[in-house]
Amino acid sequence: MAAATPLHGGPAPPNPQLTQQFLSNVLSQRGPSSLPYSEDVKRLIRHHLVTLAEAIPSIQPRTATYTHNDGRTVNLLQAYGTVPMDYMGVTYQIPIIVWLVETYPRHPPCVYVNPTREMVIKRPHPFVNPNGAVSVPYLQNWIYPSSNLLDLCRNLGQLFGRDPPLYSQRRVSPSTNPGIGSTASQQSFNSNAVSSGPRVYQTTPSPYGPAAGDTRLSQPQQVQRADDPAEVFRRNAINKLVEMSHKDISSLSKSREGEIEGLFNAQGVLRQREGHLARGVGELLNEKEGLEQQLQMILMNAEMVEAWLRENQGKVRNVGNVDVDDVIYPCDPLSKQLIETYSSDLAIEDAIYSLDKALQDGAVSFDQYLRTVRSLSREQFVHRATIAKIKSVQMQAQVANMGARTSRMLNAE
Repeated sequence: MAAATPLHGGPAPPNPQLTQQFLSNVLSQRGPSSLPYSEDVKRLIRHHLVTLAEAIPSIQPRTATYTHNDGRTVNLLQAYGTVPMDYMGVTYQIPIIVWLVETYPRHPPCVYVNPTREMVIKRPHPFVNPNGAVSVPYLQNWIYPSSNLLDLCRNLGQLFGRDPPLYSQRRVSPSTNPGIGSTASQQSFNSNAVSSGPRVYQTTPSPYGPAAGDTRLSQPQQVQRADDPAEVFRRNAINKLVEMSHKDISSLSKSREGEIEGLFNAQGVLRQREGHLARGVGELLNEKEGLEQQLQMILMNAEMVEAWLRENQGKVRNVGNVDVDDVIYPCDPLSKQLIETYSSDLAIEDAIYSLDKALQDGAVSFDQYLRTVRSLSREQFVHRATIAKIKSVQMQAQVANMGARTSRMLNAE
């Protein structure tokens, strides 16, 4: 496990407002001295530490330098203080340090017990290794973002109350009192006490202050009590059930997260398809309107052709040799101008094509070709603009005529 180096930042003040101000200042710093947490989780980190300090005033946040196993050092936040535990009806304070690593709160913090000089770590202990590192099911089954520091410390207090991780080293001075015994007998007493089961020994006063009702801290006697096998079995069964519950919750949470992610993906695909369908319906509606307009024009033209055929059907029998150019004649000046202009446009197109062939054959020079094509193009542009203008005017006239005919048909019906 990584080790903590000497602290650079002092603990935050116990006042809740000052604690909040301290966390706001250190989390908002920028530059080389800034803390290595993601911006999107700093608010959650501040909430976790403030909630912990308000619920357990003996634990306060501060900044310190953390050294990784590979020698890297980084400035991190830590919760430093004592966590209360109830043992044999008395509340004791266990000193701990909770390091908020760079990936917190998406990953669990690093927790260490912090024994004083008069304390030793119990060996072996199910949740604390000889270096003081703590490993409990709550840390192993850490779930972001529901897991938090307050629940962690409360869980530590419950587990430590069943099996305290620390013992006090009692210094025995030479005494003639036969009730105390010699140094050898005292050492033997301590050895027997350690081997007989989980017991809590008295320590020097904690710098965070004793808990309410903690009267046994000042008593010089040690309490010995044999563990009840049924109690040990019950405690182990509870720990096993808690561990199994955490594993089940973790697996269920992962499966539900996968299902939710799949549903979100399906929702995104459905929204994309909804957009495609909406655009397709709009395009179909526009196409329908265009087809209806074309249908109206075709019906109008068909009616005009049928009327013309009815008017001129009898003339065909009386016509002998007729000039082709006289068969079709314009019905109004605009139509006549349209025919003449369109003929001129086609003639210029043929002339330009002939000039291209002549240039390829070398019949005309390149300069003469450019001058002629430029002149013809200007003339052709004028003809095409005239054609577009005439068609626009005729279209407006046809629409007006169609409206008048429709109104007459409705009146006739």
